[in-house]
Amino acid sequence: MKTNGNNSISEQPVIGITMGDPAGIGPEIIVKALADPNIRRAAKFIVFGMNEQLCYAADAAEIEPFWGRHQHEKISREYPYKVVVADYDEYSVPSWVKGPSKAAGEASVRFCLDAIDAARDDLIDAVVTAPISKTSWKLADAEWPGHTEMLAARCKSKRKVMMFVAGPLKLALATIHEALFEVRHKFTIGCVFEPIDLLNDALKEYFGFDNPKIGVAGLNPHAGEDGQFGDEEKRIITPAISLAQNQGINCLGPFPADTLFLRAVNGEFDGVVAMYHDQGMIPVKLLNFGKAVNITIGIPIIRTSPAHGTAFDITGRNIADASGMKSAISTAINMAKTKKNSEFGIENLETKVANER
Repeated sequence: MKTNGNNSISEQPVIGITMGDPAGIGPEIIVKALADPNIRRAAKFIVFGMNEQLCYAADAAEIEPFWGRHQHEKISREYPYKVVVADYDEYSVPSWVKGPSKAAGEASVRFCLDAIDAARDDLIDAVVTAPISKTSWKLADAEWPGHTEMLAARCKSKRKVMMFVAGPLKLALATIHEALFEVRHKFTIGCVFEPIDLLNDALKEYFGFDNPKIGVAGLNPHAGEDGQFGDEEKRIITPAISLAQNQGINCLGPFPADTLFLRAVNGEFDGVVAMYHDQGMIPVKLLNFGKAVNITIGIPIIRTSPAHGTAFDITGRNIADASGMKSAISTAINMAKTKKNSEFGIENLETKVANER
């Protein structure tokens, strides 16, 4: 489906939302986010989840259910509702469960797998994932520890990178969940080049930058200070930057991390590559805690998620903040629209060239 900039329902993006762990705050934040008329006006939505849990959440929040319900076995773009729940009523997670469980793991795995397949089949234009419990997935004997690994495996993507959007900051991580003292054992030119390359592609395809300018952080204090505080900048990061520059990517560095993020927020860079988890996540959460968005790049589908967890401790209390889910949904909608508009523009250009021959 190509969009020409109009906002008719038939041309709006279709966003799939997975409910996450049924015992977590996923149902609550989904209901609260989609209850916002501004969100609902911007797209159509298919929620991969359990209607019963969503109804419980709506009742607790005193929100009148606003969605249609269909069985999940046959997903379609053409539901006669702006919001439809693809209901997995064969699963049951008792309302008194407020922590990880095998049943919740099995259900949340199924939601994700089906949403990913729907995106690959162009039945939906993006996937927004509510938080899952990695412990629940382990109890359910899942093949993957979490979303990112599942997405890469299901999409047969050899490369994957975690990206975050926090207000004006767009950031990718070179290494993710590695113990700090173990980073050096996996720190290679390739692991630095890959996020530069994939961030550059994402900024072009999904955020509309023609020639994004990327700042690359150093690993050591003062970016090594010419080798005084470590030589990783000279041995690994600088060669990775040179490799990217040779491929036409507009990237610079390595820069001291203590000033790079401020420079990016002030508009000097369109994106930043951080070397390790907390180097990137501290500015992300400081800038926009509760509203930051996690994006998986390097895969052929759009996937966003709020950058927070299941919050089992507040499940069922109607106090969960849906701001992160709203941000993840809005980001997915904007990414889908930017991608579609770009494809429509290319299609029009190809048609014009063909007609002029």
